[in-house]
Amino acid sequence: MPTEILAPELADQEGAKLRWARLPLRINLSIALAVWTIWLIFGGRYALHHLLMDWRVALTMLFGSMVGGGTSEGGGAVAFPIFTKLLHIGAYDARNFSLAIQSVGMGSASLSILLLRIPVERRALVYAGLPGIAGVTVGAYCVAPFVPPVIVRTSFTVLVTSLGLALLLMKREGGSGRNLKLTSLGGKERTILVAAGFLGGIVSALVGTGENSVAFMVLVLLFRINEKIVTPTTVLLMTMVTIPGFLIHLFWLKDFSPAVMGYWLAAIPVVAVFAPLGALICVHMSRRGIVNVLLFLIALEFVSTLVLVPISRPMLLASAATLLVCGSLDWFMTRVTFYAPLPESSDAHD
Repeated sequence: MPTEILAPELADQEGAKLRWARLPLRINLSIALAVWTIWLIFGGRYALHHLLMDWRVALTMLFGSMVGGGTSEGGGAVAFPIFTKLLHIGAYDARNFSLAIQSVGMGSASLSILLLRIPVERRALVYAGLPGIAGVTVGAYCVAPFVPPVIVRTSFTVLVTSLGLALLLMKREGGSGRNLKLTSLGGKERTILVAAGFLGGIVSALVGTGENSVAFMVLVLLFRINEKIVTPTTVLLMTMVTIPGFLIHLFWLKDFSPAVMGYWLAAIPVVAVFAPLGALICVHMSRRGIVNVLLFLIALEFVSTLVLVPISRPMLLASAATLLVCGSLDWFMTRVTFYAPLPESSDAHD
């Protein structure tokens, strides 16, 4: 075929590829502009004032929102430890802030995931997401008010450390086969997802995040679903839980303090950009890359708790016992082979 006929076809193909490459940036920029507009309309000078005054909060959430949008830990996994351990903000205020800012950041990331049609396990959104809403409601009213702050500070560390140990175990054993979706969804699987979602909601009511981490454990360790599918799924799950949790504290419990309101206003314009960016980066990361990032964050959380949080001997023993229980459950899930894919039916390593 003559070169002059091929040239227009190649040009059209290159133009289509370029337009497709620019689409995520256009969508994320549109989301950010919409959030900024609403932020300025309702916040005005008060919002700009806090953006300048509480710049440390905004800087924290620059990293926190990327973690929230691109991993299964949530922005609260960065905000909560930094607030309570470095900025010396109360655990309850840190939790309320985490719920509030994730409503914007992970909400923006979720919108980006849906608009870009990033693959997720939609059935998990139903069977884990709706119980998660019930869990965060029950947790806010019946659990969180009776849990001491020091337990709140260490509970999330114990939870994610158990996940880290399980991921290290699976990584050491070199298992690479992963499913692209739930391979079975009978009564047993539905019960597991409902229980995981409800438990994750209660944990989220305590520390501001947790629905995503608990769901990640079950979907990856037990059901053997690819981390590239599970991660955006957990972002959507956390969004489903964090928005009701935020509204409960704002309108019903009315413990959303003016200081937390200021922190929230300072962080909104940052998370509107970097949470969707984190979701986009996750799409282009390999499975191993996602796991390595999670392991790094978990190690950072564990070390910072040991160094910065004063823990009494009884609290240390209780944390060790809880870690033993959580770690045993995670180990048990890695031993279950029923959901492990056959070599010829599993996805590639990355």
